[in-house]
Amino acid sequence: MWSRIAGVEPREQVIGSGDGPGSRGRLRGVGTLRGLGEKLRSRLIGYLARKALGGKGGGGLSTAKISMLPDHILMPVKRNGLDPVPDLARHRAEGGVSRIKFPLGIGAWLVTGYDDVRTVLGSTDRFSNDYRHLAGVVGMEDGANPGGLGFSDPPEHTRLRKLVMPEFTGRRLARLTPLVEGIVTERLDALAAAAANNDGVVDLMAEFALPIPALSICELLGVPYADRAEFQRLSAARFDMLEGAQGALSAITDALPYLEQLVRANRESPGEGILGRLVADHGDELTDEELTGLADGLLTGGLETTASMLGLGTILLLQRPDVHEALRTDDAVIEKFLDELLRYMSVVQVAFPRFAKEDIELGGQRIAKGDIVIPSLSGANRDPKFAGAEPEAFDLHRESSRRHVAFGFGAHRCVGAELGKLEMRTAFPRLVRRFPEMSLAMAPEEIPYRKRSIVFGLDKLLVDLGPDHG
Repeated sequence: MWSRIAGVEPREQVIGSGDGPGSRGRLRGVGTLRGLGEKLRSRLIGYLARKALGGKGGGGLSTAKISMLPDHILMPVKRNGLDPVPDLARHRAEGGVSRIKFPLGIGAWLVTGYDDVRTVLGSTDRFSNDYRHLAGVVGMEDGANPGGLGFSDPPEHTRLRKLVMPEFTGRRLARLTPLVEGIVTERLDALAAAAANNDGVVDLMAEFALPIPALSICELLGVPYADRAEFQRLSAARFDMLEGAQGALSAITDALPYLEQLVRANRESPGEGILGRLVADHGDELTDEELTGLADGLLTGGLETTASMLGLGTILLLQRPDVHEALRTDDAVIEKFLDELLRYMSVVQVAFPRFAKEDIELGGQRIAKGDIVIPSLSGANRDPKFAGAEPEAFDLHRESSRRHVAFGFGAHRCVGAELGKLEMRTAFPRLVRRFPEMSLAMAPEEIPYRKRSIVFGLDKLLVDLGPDHG
């Protein structure tokens, strides 16, 4: 698939020995689902566009409505440049657990301290991720299950995660490594080609940061996209969807009908992507609804987060020549760089809200059964009790960074975390080594950071690749 998208002839990419039915050690570059016609493709593309633009009849909070919410609600998702606003640190210093006035008359609490955030994320016996009682709010039938790992509790969550996790083990990811390396190489070439036509200046988000996770996750799912220009346009639109901090539930009513068809296609003829392997290996154990929820979660979670990290991480590298040089010349610093970057950026600023299953005391506050609890990942990752000295600074040699909560913690830790790290581990060193003289081609104050976004990021990043353009 990625070969055709990149504008070259389709070919087979050898990615190691497979261990599932129909997987013979090869993952074809032209897309892995068989029997998906143009009608289904167009409907999938239409779904992505509607989801990106906020949905039709989705019932979610619009950008305009979000923008009108009080600052005390928006504060955890606001930034000054790369940094959370100072109010977040003040909230943490004042106790880290406080009540906030939330819409719909529901009691809600913001949690910003590292230890308290880990308590909430790690306590599935006391905090719930099951959103079925709110289904009516987002236009679904009352009691309907949104689906996916993020919206389920044990034992349902445990069963689903046990089936999905083998797809993200070291062995399976090793099969994807040559594919990711190929995508990165082609996007570096695309950067150079675009820069050659514009005096060395190129939009890194459009040509590099967004395509890498987009192509990786779609290949992982087995979704065939044959039209490069259309796919890139829709990927950029999806990347814009979180402007205004639209909640994850707002797009559910648009997502499910289209991904359900993708699941049904794999029921009829299992492909070589995750959906096909899950159907082939565990078809009788998973309903179509469960597979659809898993697909939606992987598609959504695998795109915006990694693209944001690639863009924001590049800004940091261009602002810190010492870190740039270390990453360019020393492979030994790559893992330290990634862990500290994940801690420092915390692009997923808040985790999925939890619901208290019982009356609970947390951080000296009494939280009532049924109240919403919002864990601030960016607040936790900059807690000096965890991070140590100067938590607001990027420190390449910070020892505590490896215990960050950028991917969450506990049972709901991001299932695709290692895939995201694989993409970043491949992309960052190759970027700075291919273009060692790259620099910002826009003033820092002109960088269009998202102002109110659950997933922090930016829409454009103009860079100058240097004298020879690679």
